[in-house]
Amino acid sequence: MDSPEGAKYVSDGQRPSAKTGATPIGIMHIIVITDKTQNHGTILVRNYVHIIFSTKSREALIHPPYEHELHGYLGSVCNTLECTPIKIGGYTDHIHILCMLSKKIALMNLLEEIKKQSSKWMKTKDASLENFYWQDGYGAFSVNPSQVDTVIEYVSNQHIHHSKKTFQDEYRAFLKKYNVDYDERYVWD
Repeated sequence: MDSPEGAKYVSDGQRPSAKTGATPIGIMHIIVITDKTQNHGTILVRNYVHIIFSTKSREALIHPPYEHELHGYLGSVCNTLECTPIKIGGYTDHIHILCMLSKKIALMNLLEEIKKQSSKWMKTKDASLENFYWQDGYGAFSVNPSQVDTVIEYVSNQHIHHSKKTFQDEYRAFLKKYNVDYDERYVWD
């Protein structure tokens, strides 16, 4: 990978796949640019992350009018944690979040806060949602900056996608695309 003058490419040694442009899960690309006048490094991070998780047991609990309100609420939680939301969508049983992961928070902490706060919030919306919970797990996939518009469009069209495909089929396709090994017994909690 070409680096800007004075910059050094840092990762754990893995490069994005030439075939898909995808980066393996958990690999973060960081560009370190040294400011020679100050004699110290500046860390610049730009991590686009596509996060996917479902309701507990994939119950179809996300419906209007709460669906769009939930998306907005999830965006506000992301903003509070300095993870700029780019697009949030989903279907009756799951959520997609495309955001910029802040350099100040670990992905697992972001998800813990998003799920905890939004689950409490959903329970206040209607008596029928008093047992609203998210699944324990999640998927998080790095997104090549050149593919952000494609992911935005994909998240925007969730209702169309799920007229033909279940959440489980969609999620399996993501796991396959990103070459994630998984055991079906533990994916769906």
